[in-house]
Amino acid sequence: MNKSVFQLPLLGLGLLVACGGPSKEEKAEAQADTPADTVATATTAVKLPEPYATESTTKRSKVIGWPKGRTPVVPAGFTIQEYAGNFQSPRWAYVTPNGDVLVAESNTVPTNPKKKVVAALDLDPSKSLRATSANRITLLRDTNKDGKPDVRETFLSNLSQPLGMLVLGQYFYVGNTDGVWRYPYQAGQTKITGKGEKILSLPAGGYNNHWTRNLLAGPDGKKIYISVGSGSNVAENGIDKEERRANILEINPDGSGEKIYASGLRNPVGMDWVKGTGKLWTAVNERDELGDELVPDYLTSVQEGAFYGWPYSYFGQHEDPRRKNERPDLVKKAVVPDVPLGPHTASLGLAIYDGQAFPAKYQGGAFIGQHGSWNRSSFSGYKVVFVPFQNGKPNGGMEDFVTGFVANEKEKEVYGRPVGVTEMPDGSLLVLDDAGEKVWRVAAQ
Repeated sequence: MNKSVFQLPLLGLGLLVACGGPSKEEKAEAQADTPADTVATATTAVKLPEPYATESTTKRSKVIGWPKGRTPVVPAGFTIQEYAGNFQSPRWAYVTPNGDVLVAESNTVPTNPKKKVVAALDLDPSKSLRATSANRITLLRDTNKDGKPDVRETFLSNLSQPLGMLVLGQYFYVGNTDGVWRYPYQAGQTKITGKGEKILSLPAGGYNNHWTRNLLAGPDGKKIYISVGSGSNVAENGIDKEERRANILEINPDGSGEKIYASGLRNPVGMDWVKGTGKLWTAVNERDELGDELVPDYLTSVQEGAFYGWPYSYFGQHEDPRRKNERPDLVKKAVVPDVPLGPHTASLGLAIYDGQAFPAKYQGGAFIGQHGSWNRSSFSGYKVVFVPFQNGKPNGGMEDFVTGFVANEKEKEVYGRPVGVTEMPDGSLLVLDDAGEKVWRVAAQ
């Protein structure tokens, strides 16, 4: 199709999705009051520029799909192949205790009238805005253990933007955007047949892709942890609109006993435990519109009761100029994250590798799915990165692991966009490519 047909609508899309930027006076004040700083983290010293050191830029990718025979790229000693395809935005995966793979198919559905038009006319080349969401969970089963599923069933449908999934006891749990549901479940069943119950309501709606609600059981199975992203970029609609958001919540398996486990986490999606330590870790998608290099997304251990800055500060006590002097008490107590993951990378997926199939270097480390930037003049993210751990703690910065998603940056073309990462019982790694409509499997040779 002629590219010129899309030029005006796509320009409009950038204006629609981006929030209003600061004035020149606000930029000058922010730069004067916030000198460049260096923050020491668990793995490295991070040099942070001044806010608005560069203009806030919109650069959206154009998803062109995977040509026949082309795959993402993995390091020497690994292979990657398509595990399953023909999905509608496969965003997250969960492996049941009996080894079935459940894939949540869901995506952003716009509520703004102008964005609805953009989605309905399929004018968003990044595939972030779609007119409808599949709202289903698909089951994949590999009965002959050849690394490819030979059973595929619709496990559960008619959901509300599902993401997190969990089997705990005799129940299957799903994190819809507006609440947590549970259904009677027996190991091995290929579809849910029993009636579900909503055990917890959650705040829905909001900015960008923050509709996702991930679920994670505690190490002893006595608690469930729920990630709830913010409803805005930096509370521009009022902090009163952010109740129970930008948090990791904790509940009992029946939905009772809700409490805020940690707060000030703008959009924590991926969560996992480091085995043997009792430490919860999360990958956090940070804020936009402060310039190309702000603010770094991050991987961090999650301290119970801790505050991580959003919306008042970022990466510790760096006060956001848009929330200046509002809560100095909270800025003072903001925790510095452990590992920076680059600005605007949309770091969403997380898997702490417990297996032994990968070389020793990777054992115990963290794999992070980076969905890719839109608020940066050059692409960042669009890959899966790895952070090495030693004795349950990071001992190095991130490095590339699965790449090759960018086809032609000059033309803004990408083949797909990785999101969730999930470890399989055989030690291989699944990578969910929601824009490319595929699930990839990475194995050690």
